[in-house]
Amino acid sequence: MPVPLLDLTRQYEPLREEMRQAIDRVCDSQRFILGAEVDAFERESAVALETLHAVGVTSGTDALLVALMALGVGRGDEVILPTFTFFATAGVVSRLGATPVFVDVDPVDFCMDPEHLHVSINDRTRAIIPVHLFGQAAAMDRIMKVAGDVPVVEDCAQAWGADFNGAQVGSIGAMGAFSFFPSKNLGCFGDGGLVTTDNAELDRSLRELRMHGQSGPYQHPVVGGNFRIDALQAAILRVKLPHVGAWIEGRRANADRYRRLFANAGLEQTVQLPEAVSGRGHTFNQYVVRVQRRDELRAFLADRGIGAAVYYPLPLHLQPCFEGLGHEQGEFPVAEEASREVLALPVFPELTESEQEEVVHAIEEFYAN
Repeated sequence: MPVPLLDLTRQYEPLREEMRQAIDRVCDSQRFILGAEVDAFERESAVALETLHAVGVTSGTDALLVALMALGVGRGDEVILPTFTFFATAGVVSRLGATPVFVDVDPVDFCMDPEHLHVSINDRTRAIIPVHLFGQAAAMDRIMKVAGDVPVVEDCAQAWGADFNGAQVGSIGAMGAFSFFPSKNLGCFGDGGLVTTDNAELDRSLRELRMHGQSGPYQHPVVGGNFRIDALQAAILRVKLPHVGAWIEGRRANADRYRRLFANAGLEQTVQLPEAVSGRGHTFNQYVVRVQRRDELRAFLADRGIGAAVYYPLPLHLQPCFEGLGHEQGEFPVAEEASREVLALPVFPELTESEQEEVVHAIEEFYAN
């Protein structure tokens, strides 16, 4: 039986009419840039994420970019981030002319290792970007303590709804950056993003920067960009927002079921399952296991129509575009080992028990042979 890695049609069908009504509402208004839908979505997001301000932007990448711009990051500055994450986290740093400073990750949660962060801070450090990877919060208590006065921008692209000891991710650092790429726990019909903050001055700066640095009609005290979220995407996200909590609980239930199924199959020593660290509120945006012979297993599953994906096959410090930074193979061993072993399995909330059984049975068959 084929099992998709993700099937968004199952999420869409129950909301089809409400989605179309929201789209019609925007079309009838002919207000496609900012406006009432964006204002409402920003207010509702701020409430959900327990922050004072939320600023809708064009993508998760632009959320990170405009957040760093609001901090004044530029040439000569350094920004510390984990080497095991999506490229955008480092890419935005380089686009501003700053230097990404990579650190290794924790082997349990795949997030920034606070001990490595400690030795990487210096007088040139302008910001720190911990990534709440795969839907689990990083060790924010230790990271914030080590950061001291250095601004922390939380990369929450994969972690809407996760928390750290009861505090929503995106509400802990100076700013939080979210992505609404369609595959996220809360996704739109294209690209979209959000920046959260409790700081009124940062909120003002973010809103200026997303409008080409405009402080008033055709007045530009700074150079910004075109980072405005579309009203259509905001309207779609407003329909989805009341449901995201239930979808996250569905992912957590599927993660629990995987744990039972793998145990029943006697695969606990063969497949290292993701660990939901106490107090971290894991949302399982991805369900990432660690296995030996990863690439062979992925090909085996693909032959049986079972979706699986590798996040990420090459750490950032080994990417060709960062060769000039002088990093070498073996410098960040935890991240490099993870890049050889991680494999994401289907976990979307509408996944059925029989589909999960099919996934586990196929993995059992692979290692039996």
